[in-house]
Amino acid sequence: MLFENRKQLGLLLAPALVILGLLTVYPILNVIYNAFGEVDYANQTYQFVGLANFTELLDDFFFISAIKNTFIFTLVASTAQVLLGLYLALLFQRQFPGRKYALPIIIYPMMLSTLVCSSIWRSWYHYDFGLINSVLVAVGLPAQEWLFNPDLALFAIALVDTWQWTPMAFLIILAGLQSIPKDIGEAAMVDGAKGWRSFVYITFPLVQKQLMLALLLRSIDTFKLFDKVYVMTGGGPGNATETLSMFVYKYGFRFFNLGMASAAALVMLAISMVMTLFYARKALQGGKA
Repeated sequence: MLFENRKQLGLLLAPALVILGLLTVYPILNVIYNAFGEVDYANQTYQFVGLANFTELLDDFFFISAIKNTFIFTLVASTAQVLLGLYLALLFQRQFPGRKYALPIIIYPMMLSTLVCSSIWRSWYHYDFGLINSVLVAVGLPAQEWLFNPDLALFAIALVDTWQWTPMAFLIILAGLQSIPKDIGEAAMVDGAKGWRSFVYITFPLVQKQLMLALLLRSIDTFKLFDKVYVMTGGGPGNATETLSMFVYKYGFRFFNLGMASAAALVMLAISMVMTLFYARKALQGGKA
């Protein structure tokens, strides 16, 4: 046996279990406890209010708006990242001159700190001196208020997230493509399946699990978006870019309404669990409906 007895196994697992309990289990239980109460940290009091916090959330315009913004951002950013990652993976699956030099450049944005990345793009989005508006003006197009236009701000942040995290989807899908036995592609070519037909009937079915994994990881990560919003817009203009994470932060650390913040955090957790179960089921089914 690998371990002589259960006591030895327990001792080896104990440090990891303690860390898991302190950093995961306890915070979740504390959030659940606060979500059903009214917490006053100044007076060290707690009053049980049942579902009142959740009921108030459903009537809160800013909470509904935050849910809408979060889902739009998740859909746009995660879909764009997986599609671009798939395109790049298909491109880098083949050998071409300069491939070994282009690969590090492609994955470079993922290596940057999110705060650094956000700061760079905030300067590029500057109305008067930003790189993007300078290019637009140079080609005869009007400059845009990327982070101050309610219709553009959320998509501007989605572009930043896509630029930074498409490399993750790219690497996952590329690994899937490289795991496909070469004889399958050679057999398909012998049977006359080339180009688009080969991708649709051979390549795509064989990388569906990698595509689902990339979509799952990026959907969960984009769903909990906070840092880019905090750095670039602070949730504005108005509440055009306020996400669920930003909503939780404002209620918890600006308004000190721990009950509402905890209730919103539980809603986020529930939605994330549903998303994870959905993707996991699809992956186990091989991506079939």
